[in-house]
Amino acid sequence: MNQEAGSSPEAQNLPGCYRHPDRETGIRCTRCDRPICPECMVSASVGFHCPECVRDGGGGPAPAAARPRTIAGGTVTADPRLLTKILIGINLAVFIAIRTNTSLADDLSLIAAWPPAPFTPTQGVADGQYYRLVTSMFAHQEIWHIGFNMLGLWWLGGPLEAALGRARYLAVYFVSGLAGSALAYLLADPGTQTLGASGAIFGLLGATAVLMRRLNYDPRPIIALLVINLIFTFGWSSISWQAHIGGLVAGLITGYGMVHAPRERRSLVQYGTCALVLLVVVGMTLFRTAQLT
Repeated sequence: MNQEAGSSPEAQNLPGCYRHPDRETGIRCTRCDRPICPECMVSASVGFHCPECVRDGGGGPAPAAARPRTIAGGTVTADPRLLTKILIGINLAVFIAIRTNTSLADDLSLIAAWPPAPFTPTQGVADGQYYRLVTSMFAHQEIWHIGFNMLGLWWLGGPLEAALGRARYLAVYFVSGLAGSALAYLLADPGTQTLGASGAIFGLLGATAVLMRRLNYDPRPIIALLVINLIFTFGWSSISWQAHIGGLVAGLITGYGMVHAPRERRSLVQYGTCALVLLVVVGMTLFRTAQLT
């Protein structure tokens, strides 16, 4: 999410966040009127507060309930991109391992059944190798593939991690990635080999769109990015559209649950939404397995 491109329709020249001057924002602290970006927002009973007002309000160290929080209720951290960096590192490590041992891609990628039906599966998810639904999210073979995916993860993941908080961000990432894997498993040819982080990244794209709408940012940049990615998705036969669409839908649903959850039941709604999506993932997986075995 590029906040600098996200000016609201009502204002053409938005101020920069008082802690991050390069980030335009239309949100202000309801106590001191400082402009604050999503990373600096602390949810209050009315509007949002800046971290300084939260700390000063209690005359000392803020109690746990009043510590700086993100718009989704997560804890504001010193390094808001830590998990994004770790995820990129894992993807790069697996990529290097695959380039060193090319047969590793066959062990990690998503294969429904090999050989495909009507033969008895000897390798694949339908044969009980459900770990492939997860490992395929971190496996890449081509340099261009991991290059595009990691750029997307950095551009989308960092700001979203800062806005949601680490735990909620990680939940959106993995639920979206698993939804993409499950839809590919359900709809793709059983012998098709699917791998890559695209499903999870499409989930981040969907969650970012929901977040921008929640903050009243101009949605056109994220809509344009989504349209371009969908054109690529359906324009190349080698791309798993199932993984992309599954991840996108899961990201929209979980992202909505994260930023629109009512304060009094925030965690229940947020993680309950993720759990419901995971139940659908499990249902699709079991249904497809029953078809192939």
